[in-house]
Amino acid sequence: MAGSKLPDGELAFMYFPDNYRWSHGMLGALSTAPWGGAEIDEVHRVGLRLKDHLGDDEVWFREWTGEADRLEAIGNEKAAAGHAHSAAAYLLRAALYAQIGERFLHPKTDASQAAYKRSVAVFRKAAGLMTRPHMEHVEVPYEGVTLPGILVHGDAVPGRRGRAPVMLFLDGFDITKEMQYFKGIPALTARGISVLMLDGPGNGEAIRFRNLPLHYQTERHAGAAYDYLAARPEFDPKRIGIMALSLGGYYAPRAASMDQRFACCISWGPEWDYHTKWQQRLARIERGEALSLSVPWQHLLWVFGVQTKEEAFQRLEGFKLDGVIQKMRCPYLLVHGEGDAQAPTDHAEHMIAACGSVNKHMKVFTREEGGYHHCQIDNLSIGTAYMWDWLEDVLQPAK
Repeated sequence: MAGSKLPDGELAFMYFPDNYRWSHGMLGALSTAPWGGAEIDEVHRVGLRLKDHLGDDEVWFREWTGEADRLEAIGNEKAAAGHAHSAAAYLLRAALYAQIGERFLHPKTDASQAAYKRSVAVFRKAAGLMTRPHMEHVEVPYEGVTLPGILVHGDAVPGRRGRAPVMLFLDGFDITKEMQYFKGIPALTARGISVLMLDGPGNGEAIRFRNLPLHYQTERHAGAAYDYLAARPEFDPKRIGIMALSLGGYYAPRAASMDQRFACCISWGPEWDYHTKWQQRLARIERGEALSLSVPWQHLLWVFGVQTKEEAFQRLEGFKLDGVIQKMRCPYLLVHGEGDAQAPTDHAEHMIAACGSVNKHMKVFTREEGGYHHCQIDNLSIGTAYMWDWLEDVLQPAK
């Protein structure tokens, strides 16, 4: 009944109570259901097959990619029969499940690389079958090469004249442009705001197939994406914003602070000092302590293209916002969950206090309201609704 006291203990759905990473992975799939990324029954059936193999990432990979193969076959049958809408729905879930399965494997294998490549192709096929939202696969020029992106066009807004607003949405530590689509993007484009989801260095296709490792100077690829979007006739150069989630809580404010052309910035999760965080994490791992990580720690070496922890620490030295975020001037929103096991609340407090923007705001979702886990993975809908409302207000055309 309304107003009743919440029970003690964990409120989020932890499918594997003794394994944070696997439970987080299950939530990563389940939370996408409102936007076509998952069906609860399909996820549960995968979970039932996994229960006797807790922590075996090879089995995780096999079961998720097996489900992806099954749905892809159905989607292809639907497409061949002329049922484009049904086909797209099956193919979208197939693409997500394959990437949910692949992301835990380290080292990467020929099988995992093939599964990922196939997931990208399956998502592209689904996008081609859809009329709403309209998606366009693009290549963004970047330092002599290109970065792969998916441009999701905003719906037409009655009475709106002139060029439209658009958000650049960068990945996180272990998220991809395809996964990002299922984090509320159709609900944002329904408001008339377009989104460019980009695999930057260290993420998605850029690290897997183009040998572009992660670096701390996110303004380099963010600025290239700004140039690309500003050159397109449908977008207003004065209303191009930037956002990112998880480790992207560093990516986006770094870029917006160093390249002040961006109209606004959202950190979907805080990331104040990634270098110190990983020093603490690896020290705890060496002591045999359990950690709340979303992927195996070896992912850190892989995204940097290094072999040792010492080399990784060298690459991490630049991942600090102190001395950087003070330069930001655009409207800034930082969204956090008070129960985030991956990012402490004091990191969020440091960021919002140091930010140089006059228009800055921090939203912390509480245990009572939900959305209190990492990047609101326990209730994506309330997190995205809050952010998308803010963007509607901030990206209104000047009067």
